[in-house]
Amino acid sequence: MTRNIDGTAIDEVLQAAVGRGAVPHVAAIAADADGVFYEGGAGVRVAGESDDPVGTTTQFRIMSMTKMVCTTTALQAVERGDLDLDAPVEDYCPEFAEVQVLDGWDGDQPRLRAPASRATVRQLVTHTSGLGYWFWDEDLVRFEAATGVPNVVPGSADAFKAPMVADPGTRFVYGINTDWLGRVVEAVHGGRGLDQVVREGVTGPLGMDDTMFRLDEQRLANCVTVHVPGEDGAWTSAGEILNQEPDWWAGGHGLYSTPRDYIRFERALLRGGELDGVRILAEDTVEAAFSHQLGELSFPEEIPTADPPITDTMHAGPGWTWGYGLMINREDVPGGRRAGSGAWAGLFNTHFFVDRTTGVCASIYTNSLPFITKDDAWKTYQEFEQALYAAL
Repeated sequence: MTRNIDGTAIDEVLQAAVGRGAVPHVAAIAADADGVFYEGGAGVRVAGESDDPVGTTTQFRIMSMTKMVCTTTALQAVERGDLDLDAPVEDYCPEFAEVQVLDGWDGDQPRLRAPASRATVRQLVTHTSGLGYWFWDEDLVRFEAATGVPNVVPGSADAFKAPMVADPGTRFVYGINTDWLGRVVEAVHGGRGLDQVVREGVTGPLGMDDTMFRLDEQRLANCVTVHVPGEDGAWTSAGEILNQEPDWWAGGHGLYSTPRDYIRFERALLRGGELDGVRILAEDTVEAAFSHQLGELSFPEEIPTADPPITDTMHAGPGWTWGYGLMINREDVPGGRRAGSGAWAGLFNTHFFVDRTTGVCASIYTNSLPFITKDDAWKTYQEFEQALYAAL
């Protein structure tokens, strides 16, 4: 039986966050193994342009919350025996052999060299291949400016020309690993598009009909826009940022979803890979996804921003690690999720976690930049989690 809680305090958190301008709008949802027990929302879809209230059936760009969905399709291929996590990436994507390491600069020219070892598919899954993101690496910002190689957001295939910033297996570097993983998944599916693979392996079986890489007109009209601070400090709409006709489907950030849809995926993970009689992953695979997978490497306690309009510095602190597609806390969060919970977020300020010890999963959504500003979006995440656990 789905639990029953008083969600008044959670509602107040959401309303207060919009009221003080911490976020332009917000929706949140929480569930247990049996079903959803909290839903709430505050604010409107497009600041200054729309009276449409935001709720749990509103469409959001979930950005890096796409990563666990893409990772799931890779793990499904592993279970079928079609994919070897310890094989070199180039065995599936020969063009990966051309990726080099950014080893410094000769004046304004990047100095590149071959990696010391061949990156494996497992290293893509665990973000230990050496591939990064520009917004958390100053050298990649400089490389893109010097070479014209774009980041992944515009949807150009030229983004795959980006170099590694570390040798494979030497450190955790959060980056475009899952975009390459999506290409690996397509390769082991005979060249079928990632959109089709995700639909057949995850969203279709779980009944996630509002989760997709490209929205139709009806869903687009129900989608929030990305908001940024205006000159007066108030939220203003930046419109659509993602390319609606990309060269490739981005396993690292490409999905749109609704809170009600994505919670079904979270519940499947909470239930060990099964929901409503449909199994998308074996229980031992889910257990591995929620386990430390970095070996002797550590998850960074802090990742400094290299692009402040896009993101704040990430302050993880001690006691965190990475599994398969999930950040794992190895200690209880005071007043919140228990040790062993899996979580991640999206660049436009969406966040989810699955707490298998307490038996709950939850997510909170807005579409705004910068990411994880400590007094705004990040504070709203934390207040939501605290209010949720206080109500359990």
